[in-house]
Amino acid sequence: MQSEILVEITSEGKLELPAEVLSQFHPGDQYKVSIIEDTIVLKKLPPTSASLEQFFEEMDELQPDLTQPTLEEISEIVKEVRHELWSNS
Repeated sequence: MQSEILVEITSEGKLELPAEVLSQFHPGDQYKVSIIEDTIVLKKLPPTSASLEQFFEEMDELQPDLTQPTLEEISEIVKEVRHELWSNS
């Protein structure tokens, strides 16, 4: 879709957009603004990743990766490495 619409800057320095343009914007949308000489371009960015809360919910739903060491195994490895480092000092 491409169209050209005339807009005007108000005396307060605001850009007045007609309803047909405003209807394209939604709360939370983010746009990248590019200025190239006398041209200003707004490019809609893809929706941001899920919220942190949603991320943790999705993490809780994941099945454990059996190929990865458990926290207990990691702790034991760390203890062994520390012991080796300290005994060689």
